Amino acid sequence: MSASVAASRVPTRIASAADLDALAPLFDGYRQFYAQPPDLARARAFLAEHFSSGDSVIIVALSATGSLVGFTQLYPSFSSVSTARIWILNDLFVAPAARGTQTGVALLEAAKAYARASGAVRLSLSTAHDNARAQAVYERNGWKREQRFWHYDFAL
Repeated sequence: MSASVAASRVPTRIASAADLDALAPLFDGYRQFYAQPPDLARARAFLAEHFSSGDSVIIVALSATGSLVGFTQLYPSFSSVSTARIWILNDLFVAPAARGTQTGVALLEAAKAYARASGAVRLSLSTAHDNARAQAVYERNGWKREQRFWHYDFAL
């Protein structure tokens, strides 16, 4: 069975503020994956702010029973070179119990569909150098590792 066929069996949808209480523990788990201390209140407040401002789009994946088992968060941006909209896939997380079920693939496919529908020309993401499992999923699903540019950060 191809990944896209299996992924199509994992339902996804755009999240809303009504999902905040169910989404916050997943977001807190995502932050913990990246070595941040548990802080459910902080995770909830961050998500609430983004729902309120509308400055990101969160897509959630659902289990067979309708509970949230994963999410991806997209932030809008633009490419000056392409003179077009792009989306930054900033966060992607699947609950440990749902890993290996094509949930991540379903979220990637939903993000691609959302970006295409918005007229974007590209989706971009970053992941940790040691996150080999995620890198394998991205590459199996058509994502290409950028080879032309270095990424820099400046901590404020």
